This record gives sequence, structure tokens and C-alpha cells, in this order.
Amino acid sequence: MAPFGCWGLPVALLTLLCCPGSGEKAFEVSMWPEQVTVKHGESLTVNCSTSCLQPQAGGLETVLSKRLLAEAAQWKQFLVYNVSKDTALLCYFSCFGEQKSKTANVSVFYPPEQVLLHLQPTQVICGGSITMECRVPAVAPLEKLTLTLLHGNKPLHQKTFEGATADPKEAIITYNITIQRKGGDYNLSCRAELDLGSPDKSIIRKVSESQIRSCDSTQMIIIITVSVLLFLFVTSVLLCFVFGQRWHQRRQGTYGVQAAWRRLRQAYQVGKLRLKELEQLV
Repeated sequence: MAPFGCWGLPVALLTLLCCPGSGEKAFEVSMWPEQVTVKHGESLTVNCSTSCLQPQAGGLETVLSKRLLAEAAQWKQFLVYNVSKDTALLCYFSCFGEQKSKTANVSVFYPPEQVLLHLQPTQVICGGSITMECRVPAVAPLEKLTLTLLHGNKPLHQKTFEGATADPKEAIITYNITIQRKGGDYNLSCRAELDLGSPDKSIIRKVSESQIRSCDSTQMIIIITVSVLLFLFVTSVLLCFVFGQRWHQRRQGTYGVQAAWRRLRQAYQVGKLRLKELEQLV
């Protein structure tokens, strides 16, 4: 007998237990992608594979619509389409009576399709303020969204939406800006950024149409001029009244004092009415 003949049977049994052989083999299940973010209503391709050389069964489990694109002994490729909600995908294979699986998470997002900027009022005098309101309808997830109001490339105001739900909602940001004459034209816009935080998607940006605003110094000059003229008009009326009363008193004594005060109140009321009419014309 050979020197190692007595060890032959134990070594063979140990080999069958510890190493791959003709008996049951260990196997793994792989899936790609393992985590994915998909725009609402779009599709994605999912690959399921296994290290088992001859799996008895395999496939993809999901509540979404799917279609088998291609397959071989150790892999299957599926198209999952019309992705409408956050869900999980499960790849599975059976080998030597044992089943293993792998799970991937799918997150749905609604990109900022529209960024609407509204400025009020449409005209403003120098030193006046404009209210900027930016709206982004039906965007999700809101906690990944950042809205920024801009003057040219300079940020004026920024808002995030932490703690919001995953359902699509309208995002709104408002801000008041003072328009100065020395500032020239104000190029105002709004930028929406959706940072999905996944390696397969970059930051999605959308910018509103720019709107130009500047203050109207001519309107301010007109208002000041009219105010001065109105003040001079009222002052002249009062002076004429006072001097007229003094002249009447010299001729009539104190007899016409009460009538004079009535005429004073009437003249004052007429002056106020004319002042309001001129302000409305301006």
C-alpha cells in the first residue's frame, strides 16, 4: 500500500465538503443597477445574473410593468417601463434547490419643467421696491429642490424645502428688492435646482426667462414738481383770503367775520379737491 493510501478516503470526503465539486455548490445573485432614480413615467433596464452555472429558475419580481429583453443561462435582462412610484425590484435565481435574491430600490422624481417669475409692479420709481415671486409647479422630491432668485449672476435670495413630502407639489419663493437709479438695469431671474444625490443623475437645473427692470426717474421728477405747484397754489389761495379779510374788516368792521370764516372753509375744501384731481392725473 502506498504511504498515503490510508489517508485517501478522509481527504476525498473533506474535499467534497469544503471545495466545489460534483455536489451542491454555493452561488450568488447580482443585480444592476442596485439603486436608481427615474423620471416619472420613464423606463429603465435591469440586469439579473448569477454565478450558478445551471440555475433551475430565475426572474424579476416587481409591481411595475416589465418585459424580458434578452437572456442566457446565467443572466436575464428586463425592461421596466412606465415607472410611476417609488418601489423595489427583486432579482432571484434557484440553484440546487436553493433560491437567492437581490433587491434594488427605485425612486421617482418630477423635474422642474417650468420656472415662472412674476414681478410686481411693472413700473417703479427710483428707491421703490419690486416683489419677486417665483413658482415651480409639480416638482418632487421637494426636499431636494433649491430655488434661487438672481440679479444677473448674483444670488439675491435662496430657499430650500426640507421636510417636504415625496409627492409632487408647487414650490414658491418671494423676495422684495429695492430698485436704485445708480444700479442701472436690473436683470432678474429665478433658478431651480433639483439635486437627486445619486451617481447616475447630475443636478437638474432650470432657469426662468430673464426680466429687465429699471427705475423711472422722470416719474419722480413729475411727482415732485406737481407737489410743489400744488403747495404754492394752496398757499396763494390762503394768502389771498387773509389779505381779503383784512381789507373787508377795515371797510365793514367786525360785521362780516363769520361770513369770512365760512368763505375760508369753502376755499380750503376747493383747494383739497383740486389737489386730489391733480394727483389722480399724475
